[in-house]
Amino acid sequence: MLAGGYRKAYERSIEDPEGFWAAQAGRIDWHVAPESILDCSSLPFRRWFAGGYTNLCYNAVDRHVEQRGEQLALVAVSTETGITREVTYRELHREVNRFAAILKRLGVARGERVIIYMPNIAEAAFAMLACARVGAVHSVVFGGFAASNLAVRIDDSRPRLLITADAGMRGGRLIRYKPLVDEALSRAEHAPAKVLVVSRGLDPDLPMTSGRDEDYARLCEEVGMAQEPVVWLESNEPSYLLYTSGTTGRPKGVQRDIGGYAVALALSMETVFDVGPGQTMFSTSDVGWAVGHSYNVYGALLVGATSLLYEGLPFTPDAGIWWSLCEKYRVRTMFTSPTAIRILKKHDSAHITRHDLTGLKYLFLAGEPLDVPTAQWISEALGKPVVDNYWQTETGWPAITLQPGLDLHRVKFGSPGLPNLGYRIRVVDEHTGATLPPNRKGVLVFDQPLPPGFMTTIWNDDHRFCKSYFSAFGKQTYTSLDWAIQDEDGYTYILGRTDDVINVAGHRLGTREIEEACTGCAAIAEAAVIGVPDVVKGQVPVVFATLRKADGDSAGRAAAAADLLRTIESRLGAVARPARAYIVDALPKTRSGKLLRRVITALAAGEAPGDLSTIEDPEALNDIHAALGRGADAGAGA
Repeated sequence: MLAGGYRKAYERSIEDPEGFWAAQAGRIDWHVAPESILDCSSLPFRRWFAGGYTNLCYNAVDRHVEQRGEQLALVAVSTETGITREVTYRELHREVNRFAAILKRLGVARGERVIIYMPNIAEAAFAMLACARVGAVHSVVFGGFAASNLAVRIDDSRPRLLITADAGMRGGRLIRYKPLVDEALSRAEHAPAKVLVVSRGLDPDLPMTSGRDEDYARLCEEVGMAQEPVVWLESNEPSYLLYTSGTTGRPKGVQRDIGGYAVALALSMETVFDVGPGQTMFSTSDVGWAVGHSYNVYGALLVGATSLLYEGLPFTPDAGIWWSLCEKYRVRTMFTSPTAIRILKKHDSAHITRHDLTGLKYLFLAGEPLDVPTAQWISEALGKPVVDNYWQTETGWPAITLQPGLDLHRVKFGSPGLPNLGYRIRVVDEHTGATLPPNRKGVLVFDQPLPPGFMTTIWNDDHRFCKSYFSAFGKQTYTSLDWAIQDEDGYTYILGRTDDVINVAGHRLGTREIEEACTGCAAIAEAAVIGVPDVVKGQVPVVFATLRKADGDSAGRAAAAADLLRTIESRLGAVARPARAYIVDALPKTRSGKLLRRVITALAAGEAPGDLSTIEDPEALNDIHAALGRGADAGAGA
């Protein structure tokens, strides 16, 4: 539907946003056509496709059944349980209708919230689509989050229903979900009246509360082959809430619309990911994250493609499992995180090369800045284009990326690429908001109108939405809270969060810049840099790093740490040399791979780490504690 390549499409999306997006609206089916394309009368809020009525579930499922009913819609693979479930579009339609009928039986009505607290399994996708079908607002909370964090989300969203599984698994370890749910409900002030439990047969001691807890399998039998009609919704009604950590420690419920989101995803499947009807996309994200919503579930299904869901580790049963799936299902586009590739980098590249990957065209990476050595390694190992892309939970889809579906511009390692269609991107002075010349570091901002698919507000908190994102430079300009530079060709390089800046004796150093320098040290696998108070310099950097090959010996740690400090100094100068270096077994991260620097900073200061709802491995906190307790491996105090 787009001709003339990226440059022409981008120019039109910026110069004539209403005309551009009016043309893209035809990518989805409308029950009632939009009355207007864009309403910016109440900035910073905006409304896309106002007056139009549509439904995400109908566009993702129903409209494909007649022409591709026997095609695979969803493949849910669990290397934890050894079970693979293949679901055609016709079967998906049946399962989603049945789930929708259960929601209605349990009293869920249009506009009411449903929390989904589940592993990366087919039923999680069924639940999301069923909520969309009946007009409920789903809020997927990553399965395994601590009970206290789940309780906070319950109280903020006030759900009618909570859907969970008996258990999930990670690395062969059973994670019992139901006891976590029970504890969360006991803490919450606004607990739902009903809990729907999908039992996988993993927890033999599954606790069920009479009168509140409902068994999914039993209700499936009761509703049988029920057909639940689609509820047509105005384009700007909320489709879902997705909580992201806030700087205050109180999570923000990012609210997404319906029509704009569907149109943006359908466009991106063609232009960015180059995936169409009958082709296969494999996103390794969890459905609890923004990527999981957009490209595990909705994006691929909106265009009639096949989506792979994966539960398990990237190296179990061996480091070739993902590539084996790419070969088996003829995956065209794969989407994962730099962290996952860094993990696989520790294994022999033969795990990749032994598979027939002729069907694989692109590997997309996002979730955190992609370091150059990792990008080069996977690019050489695959022999395929590796496309970095930048976005946030708030954006809902890539804001900065290359567009292989239009024309693949030159890949520049270290940069996610060029502005996506509809995104007016600038790098500005942090104080004045003035646009900076090329190669000058500043704050990454997006000017209005923000494109379809972007968050509409923070759930029940318009004031916080305005203050968090539009107070720095006014209601015409969204601040990403990320440092960046743009080069002469318009490529953007992300340097880290604006709150991850260290001021060392008047020198402002980005933690990301120092971490990038750490990659030049051969022994280091990964590093996290924080700023700690210093009586002389104000702040000094401190680095925590993991080794490519574990070495529990203190002398080995000391040698690696000393080499790391020398490497940083040689690359960035003495001012950037960390005051201390600690070698640890693991770094605390979110499940999407982002380093939790604020948690490390709190531990180093002897403070409570705050919101840990997104942490992947709580054991990493003990590693940091132990390292701080024994003292630095190099630098002051070593």
